[in-house]
Amino acid sequence: MVFATEKPVSADDARQVKAFLLREARLLDNECWDDWLMTLSEQIHYWMPGIENRRREDKSGPYTAEHMAFFDDSMRDLQRRVARFKQPSAWAENPPTRNVHVITNIEVYAGSEPGELVVYSCFINVRSRGLSESAQIVGRREDVLRLEGDGLKLLKRKILIPNAMLLCKNINTFL
Repeated sequence: MVFATEKPVSADDARQVKAFLLREARLLDNECWDDWLMTLSEQIHYWMPGIENRRREDKSGPYTAEHMAFFDDSMRDLQRRVARFKQPSAWAENPPTRNVHVITNIEVYAGSEPGELVVYSCFINVRSRGLSESAQIVGRREDVLRLEGDGLKLLKRKILIPNAMLLCKNINTFL
């Protein structure tokens, strides 16, 4: 069911968004981090709040901006993370983690500002290291894409995982 605030977009716009998200997943899987950074708006806000278990009566919800976040990054923060991955001293990533990003359940709506699109999707990130170490992160994303000079750019990303506790050793990936 489409809610009153969700304005559908053209099939062509929806196809462009899907292509954007699938290319982003491929860039991340192939460690093309500089190319991935180029898909981000300079004003990017990349946020993954920590989830809290709260009773239904607590109307504050499972996360708040004031509570802990796994990521609360700007472009500068994301550039630093990419630079750190590239350093020879990034011993935790040598040999590198192998990633597979699966993106599904993509919904695209007109944003509140001209040239913006609101995108909902689900993801599975499977990571493997060494011979037998494997982890999965599953969740939902709420993105805002904006049409900028050379195409769509990711302006905002909110990443929501269903777990109140991170079930893997680390989160050295982009989701």
